[in-house]
Amino acid sequence: MLQEQYQSAVHALHECMAACNHCYDACLKEEHVGMMVECIRLDRECADICGFLEQALLRGTPVVSELASACAAICEACGTECQRHDMEHCRKCAEACFRCAEVCRELAA
Repeated sequence: MLQEQYQSAVHALHECMAACNHCYDACLKEEHVGMMVECIRLDRECADICGFLEQALLRGTPVVSELASACAAICEACGTECQRHDMEHCRKCAEACFRCAEVCRELAA
C-alpha cells in the first residue's frame, strides 16, 4: 500500500538521484572543474538526500513531511546551481531537481 501511495514520489526521487549522479560525474570531467565545485557539492547532497528519502518512503517512515521539506530545499538549491551552467548534463539535472522539489513540497504539505 505505501509503495502505491508514494509511487510517483519514489520515481521522481530516483530520477533526480540518477540525474545528480550523472551531473556530478560529468562535472568532474569538465575542463574548468574549479568552476563546478558548488555544482558538484550540491549534486552529491541532492543525490544522497533523494536516495535516503526514497528508501525512507519505501520503509514507511513516520517523518515524511520533515524529510521531504529538507529534500525540497536541497533539490531547489541544486537545480538553481545547475541552471547557471550551459552543459547539457547540468540542464537535465536542473529539470529533474525542480520536478523532484515540487513533488517533495507536496509530500511535506
